[in-house]
Parts: sequence; structure tokens; C-alpha cells
Amino acid sequence: PNMKNHQLIIYDFKVLFNILDEIKEYLNCELIYFSKKNYKDLIGNYSNFTIITKNELKDLSSVIVVKDFPYKIKKLIELINTNLIKKQFNLQSKQKIGSYKLDYNSKSISKNDIQLSLTEKELKLINFLKNSNHPISTIELQKKVWGYTSTLETHTVETHVYRLRKKLLKKFGDKSFIKSSKSGYII
Repeated sequence: PNMKNHQLIIYDFKVLFNILDEIKEYLNCELIYFSKKNYKDLIGNYSNFTIITKNELKDLSSVIVVKDFPYKIKKLIELINTNLIKKQFNLQSKQKIGSYKLDYNSKSISKNDIQLSLTEKELKLINFLKNSNHPISTIELQKKVWGYTSTLETHTVETHVYRLRKKLLKKFGDKSFIKSSKSGYII
């Protein structure tokens, strides 16, 4: 995975750090070593990291514990890369839209710890609109979000936008999440 901003931390396992340092180009992430005496520096200072250690660490998440030796290096690299892929997927599945957080996994949008469930079409509609910097016409939304190929007279888009606006207003008190103009809709 492409995780250039990701740190892989080896905690109190110098032999493993030295081995991984030799092959770090296959890991595609920053490699950092922490000893036991630096444990307090580790907690709270790294937001986007995975830790590899010999022992369980209760205060931290994203920990890979390697206990069974001998350990095949290929299996270890697979474990690390699998963990990095999961982390990347989780990062990509959550998008920020202004003061809102859109979560593709849970199909929800949230603001200030208030969460609203979305339908698949609502999620697609928000996603399509958030990626545009100009208003999107009803016809374009019909084609891109609903997959309609003809120019049939339908109020599908307007109905979905109306219902979504109503849900957002009821849950968050937000009247202007989706704005409309003569040209179409925009977030």
C-alpha cells in the first residue's frame, strides 16, 4: 500500500527493527524504533501508526504482537502490509465535508457526535456533490448517480434531495448542507 505518511513503530524489539530497516523499501512506510524507556513519548504522540512488539501493549491500538519464533520474514511482511492496507481503507472510508464527517463503512454522516444513517443513494449523492466545485444539474445527477441514460422527465433527484435535506434539518438543524441554484445542486 502507498502509506508514505504512515509510521511503523518497532517497540522494544531491536533485532526486528534492524531486520526491517534492511528491507524497509518493501514496507513503504517510515520505520521508527522506541525502547522501553521512551514508552511515555510513544503514547499520544503518534496518530497514524502501527506498532510491532513482542508483548501486549494495553494503552495503544494498532499493535501487532509477534510472539511465535522463528517467524518467516515473508509472513511478517504480509502481516504488516495487511495492517497498513486496513488502516488506509479506514482512512479513506471517512471523509470530512465542512464540519461533517462522512463514513462510507457505516453509511452515515455525523457532526458533533450526532450520527445520521444514510441510504446507499444518499451516500452516493453526497459523495458526488462533495467532489464538485460547481453546481451539478439534475440531468447529470440522474446519469452519474442513478445511472439513467435517457432524458426522461423524472423527479427522482429532486425527491431524494428533498428527503435528504429534511433528514439533515431534523437531525442537525442544517438548512443549507445541499444548496440549489438554477445550475443545479452543490454542497
